[in-house]
Amino acid sequence: MSDLTLSIVPTADEVARLTDAIEAYAERQDLSPLLAHRLAVVVEELAANVAMHGTGGPAPASFVALHLRATEDAIEAVIEDDGAPFDPLAASPADTEAALDDREIGGLGIHFARKMTRALSYQRLEGRNRVTAIFDPR
Repeated sequence: MSDLTLSIVPTADEVARLTDAIEAYAERQDLSPLLAHRLAVVVEELAANVAMHGTGGPAPASFVALHLRATEDAIEAVIEDDGAPFDPLAASPADTEAALDDREIGGLGIHFARKMTRALSYQRLEGRNRVTAIFDPR
């Protein structure tokens, strides 16, 4: 199984290009449609968060990097950016039981990422935010 490494500028157009690359990777690797969908949704959400929220302020992100690695028992997606330190997993889980009018805006993307992965973790390493998502291979 092969790897995929891609770095983009954090913009909406480039996030779309990243999604296209993931779809092509999933096809080359003969991933199941469900796994390909989960992989695309999670990576797109994490990259879009950087594009929407991590490009302003005093330490804006200048890139989003993706590294996908497939093994026999997992698919690992590592998403990194060089923006200000930000742990997207530190937020409280979305309250999906509350009435729509009572819910906070946002937060569902990370909720979906948590539900669609086997494991999701954050680290701040060498001036970069790093989110690692582990997917079951089927």
